Amino acid sequence: MASNATPATAGARAGTPGDGAPMTHRQIMEALSGLLLGMFVAVLSSTVVSTALPRIIGDLGGGQSAYTWVVTATLLAMTCTTPIWGKLADLFSKKLLVQLSLVVYVGGSMLAGLATSSGMLIGFRVLQGIGVGGLMALSQVIMAAMIPPRERGRYSGYLGVTYAIATVGGPLIGGVIVDSALGWRGCFYVGVPFAVVALVILQKTLDLPVVKRADVKIDYLGAMLISLGVAVLLIWVTLAGEQYAWMSWQTGAMVAAAVALLGLAVVVEGRAAEPVIPTWLFRDRTILLAVIGSVGVGLAMMGATVFLSQYFQIARGMTPTVSGLLTMPMIFGLSLTSAVVGRRITTTGRWKRYLVMGGFALTAGLALMSTARYDTNFVILGVFMFVLGMGIGALQQNLVLAVQNSVPVHQLGVASSTVAFFRSLGGAVGVSILGAVMSHRVSGYLAEGGLNSGSGAGGGIPDVRHLPPGVRDVVESSYGHAVGDMFLVAVPFGLMALVAVLFIREKPLQTAKQVAAGSPAPAGQSTDPVSATREPSRV
Repeated sequence: MASNATPATAGARAGTPGDGAPMTHRQIMEALSGLLLGMFVAVLSSTVVSTALPRIIGDLGGGQSAYTWVVTATLLAMTCTTPIWGKLADLFSKKLLVQLSLVVYVGGSMLAGLATSSGMLIGFRVLQGIGVGGLMALSQVIMAAMIPPRERGRYSGYLGVTYAIATVGGPLIGGVIVDSALGWRGCFYVGVPFAVVALVILQKTLDLPVVKRADVKIDYLGAMLISLGVAVLLIWVTLAGEQYAWMSWQTGAMVAAAVALLGLAVVVEGRAAEPVIPTWLFRDRTILLAVIGSVGVGLAMMGATVFLSQYFQIARGMTPTVSGLLTMPMIFGLSLTSAVVGRRITTTGRWKRYLVMGGFALTAGLALMSTARYDTNFVILGVFMFVLGMGIGALQQNLVLAVQNSVPVHQLGVASSTVAFFRSLGGAVGVSILGAVMSHRVSGYLAEGGLNSGSGAGGGIPDVRHLPPGVRDVVESSYGHAVGDMFLVAVPFGLMALVAVLFIREKPLQTAKQVAAGSPAPAGQSTDPVSATREPSRV
């Protein structure tokens, strides 16, 4: 086994914590197996539901806003809890936390499957999102605790492939379940067996040293202010244009409240002993630009995942199963790029060139998808989705890697979760903004075709299979054109991600063995978090 040795965190050897020996590739993969399965469950929770959403909202009597909020509720809960999970990972047992997040996910999933109204479903999806937030944040943190940055690119590729498999399998599994006798409620139960197996595997294979600290402090006030500020912002975006005008007193009041809450959160975070999102992180150029890039990636990723299902089922009249199959070009582009780029980064130790390539592909993919209409050739559409998937695959994991390489080991948890937080925030804000654009444009195109919004947008999600031929043509054309407009609105966010990665300063990935989590910095290296992260940005 010596030939397979891979340097890892001191004291993180599988089965023998604290002996200081490096883990072999086999031991790392054994420890990662349960983690990858947990990651699979987290991604599956979103993708398996995406193809079922039109049917779910139709059965529960919801409209476009409910369609958006079934997704946004999970993303919002995941966004707000991700930095908390990351902070807890710096203070408590990472193994216990990832198992706890799996338990929360299972509870939320079981309850969501029992929902009898769209409001009830949204509430249970919040609980599900709390568990998913832990799984998404802790998977990155635990990897960082076991594997040095230079080798981490290789294993980040495994995470990317796992993500891709869940994203490919999710829509297909969801479509099959919806079209079968199980119905859409089965979509919320399908991930439960995987979560239980992940719990068992993690218990047997994951063995990390636990660093106990007597001065544990969690910034609950800061977390609450951040959560409330983001929630008010998303509620405003969802309701504006439907319940009240964009330029109205309600808009002014909600925007002012969101700004005040988030501004107060910045003040609280700056003074907290253990801030949820340390403000010193943003003094480092690499971290700041990676955060900006992550917002664009989150928006593109969730926008494509959520609204492509609506496009294929309503604008193209496909079944949920076929809808899942038609998204495969994007997923293939994502998985291929993630695996190839991860190995190239491990081989060369260089990562910026791949981020720049991903930024170009992301922006180009969004621009190409903005030309989609209800009658766009499927082959051409597949090429567009493949390009978009390449951009997401090259960026999503490697932005986290760039940040992890710029912070001291004892700050890996909070730094990793901060990037995940803003990526999730980009997804949540993106789904809300794009959902509002979708609703507005659908209503406009339906009106141009002589139909009112009750035929498609505001009055509910239509089932085109049961519409008269003339009405069906107008509805399909309206949704097809609206999806194209939605991707056009997303293009500036892709461009924002591209500009961010262009200005990131690259630091070659470390090859030395990582220090155990919570250990002092190596001799000659400052333990001050600000100076520890400021220096890499000069390289």
